[in-house]
Amino acid sequence: MSDIDALLSEAAALTEKTLDRLLPKPMDTEAVLYEAMRYAVLDGGKRLRPALVLASAKLFGVSENCAVRVAAAVELVHTQRLTHDDLPALDDDELRRGNPSVHKKFGEATAILAGDALLALAFEILAGPETHADPLVRANLVSALSKAAGGRGMIGGQMIDIIAETETLDLGAVTRLQRMKTGELFAFACESGAILGRIDSARRHALHAYAHDLGLVFQIGSHLLDAEGRPGGEGKAAKIPTAGKETFVTILGKERAHGQAAMLADQAIRHLDIFDERADDLRTIARFVLERQS
Repeated sequence: MSDIDALLSEAAALTEKTLDRLLPKPMDTEAVLYEAMRYAVLDGGKRLRPALVLASAKLFGVSENCAVRVAAAVELVHTQRLTHDDLPALDDDELRRGNPSVHKKFGEATAILAGDALLALAFEILAGPETHADPLVRANLVSALSKAAGGRGMIGGQMIDIIAETETLDLGAVTRLQRMKTGELFAFACESGAILGRIDSARRHALHAYAHDLGLVFQIGSHLLDAEGRPGGEGKAAKIPTAGKETFVTILGKERAHGQAAMLADQAIRHLDIFDERADDLRTIARFVLERQS
C-alpha cells in the first residue's frame, strides 16, 4: 500500500466510525430523514477533506479524538453540498459515488431536508465540548466553517457557478469561483488543526495559502477529468463541460491546464516549508491531488 493509500484509508476509517456514531439512527416518525442523511454520508468517497483536517491537527499535536470530530463536521458540510448539487434545480445528477443520488432514492423534498440537517449537525458537532475544552476555540471553529461554507465561500461559489451557465467568465472569475466553491472548505480543513492547537497567525496563513492552491489543483484536475472523458472524482458518470460554460480547460486548453496544475501543486508544497518534515502528509496529499485519475 502506498503512503497516500495508507493515509487516506486511515483517515477514512476514523472519519467513517465517527460519522456513524454521530449521525442520528433512524427512528420515530422522521426516520426517513435520518436514513437519507446516513445514506448520503456513509460508505463512500475518499474523505480527502477529513484527511486534511487530521494531517493539519497532527502538525500541532492535537488530540485525534478532537480532530476527528472536526473532520466529521467538514465531511458533513461537503456532503450537504453534494446532496443539494445533485438536485434537478442544480446539476441534476442521478448518480453519486456510484449509487443513486439522494433525491433519486428518497425524493427531492427529503434530499433538501437531509442536506439542511447535515449542515446543522456539522455545527452542532463543532459547538460540542467534546470537540475542544476551550469554548473560544469552539467558537472560532464555528465562525471559520460558517464563513467557508457560506455566501463568501462554498455557497457563494456555487451561485457564481450557476451564473456561469448564462454569462461568460474570464480566467480570473473562474479562479475566484473555484477558490470559493472548493478552496474555502479546503482552507478550513487545513486551518482547523491550527485553530484546535491555538497556533499563531503566520502558520495559519501558510496552511491557508497551501489549501487555496490545493483547491485550484483539485478543480483543474476535475475539469481535465471531465474533458478527457474519465469518471469524475465523486463517482459520477463522465461529462463533457456544459456548452458555453467556461472552465480552466476551455480557457487554457488541456496542455496549459496540466502545466498550471503542476505549478500550483509545487507552490502549495512550498508554502509548507515553515513546517519542515512535519508537513510530509500534506505534501503527499498535494501530489496525490495533482496525479489523481478519478
